[in-house]
Amino acid sequence: MTAWLSRKTNARLAFAGLAVACAALTGACGAELYEVPVETPLPAKLDVSPFQRVLVAGFVAGGADDIDTNQETVRLLRSQLRSKSELRVIDADVMQLVDVAQEQNKAAANDTPSGNASDGLTVRTSTDNSGVTALPQKIKDEKDLEPYDRLFANTAYWKRIGEEYQNPLIVTGSVLFTPRTSSGLVTRETEVYDGLGRRRVVPTRVYMERKGFMLRPKFVFIDGRTGATIYSETRKEEVLYNAQQDTPALSSYFELMDRIVPDFLGALSTQKIKGTRVLLK
Repeated sequence: MTAWLSRKTNARLAFAGLAVACAALTGACGAELYEVPVETPLPAKLDVSPFQRVLVAGFVAGGADDIDTNQETVRLLRSQLRSKSELRVIDADVMQLVDVAQEQNKAAANDTPSGNASDGLTVRTSTDNSGVTALPQKIKDEKDLEPYDRLFANTAYWKRIGEEYQNPLIVTGSVLFTPRTSSGLVTRETEVYDGLGRRRVVPTRVYMERKGFMLRPKFVFIDGRTGATIYSETRKEEVLYNAQQDTPALSSYFELMDRIVPDFLGALSTQKIKGTRVLLK
């Protein structure tokens, strides 16, 4: 992801440098300047050629109770993949991974020889009598999410899921969507008028209380043939509004996902950065 951002930044700097150079040349010789739109391709982060199908399985979700972030994230990603990916999107019930992890943990605690025993999320540094780490029932922050990460390393479980759906690429992970509050000095643009009535916009520092939401998705890509994780990435975005502004949680969720989805799609397919080149005539 860092390399992708670096390439994106370098491309923009190159365009900016070319524009400055051409502007200077134009001023010197009086030539006409034209901006031509261009698109720079960025290769996908994953080789998805072994797969024909993709299963957006479900997410370990926590945070605000205003929306079902598991359901909303699965629906949104499936919709985006249908329109912007060559992989066939599998229609299936959204998996409740919090329940799956809890059931596997109970099986490990009871030391049952059931089908989930080989998938048991067992850690021998726990405080309960069985020696199995208890999973938080209510996920409120990133610390509560950490014990659930063991679910994504469960190759036996994910291999079974892959076999059920004909060995697709599996997309899963976790989503944390929580309220945020902030207070302090922020910069705002203020209109001022001089003695002649001329208007100016000047930046001013004012103290404000703001509220909003933070969204932290972790996308985990699993090979359905083996159950092994082949790639994962984590993003964190937040949006803050004036404290008097009443913004629905669902609106904020989609606003934040709009920033995140392009990176998600960039893991699976070639993306294009739009820019301009400056030509002289």
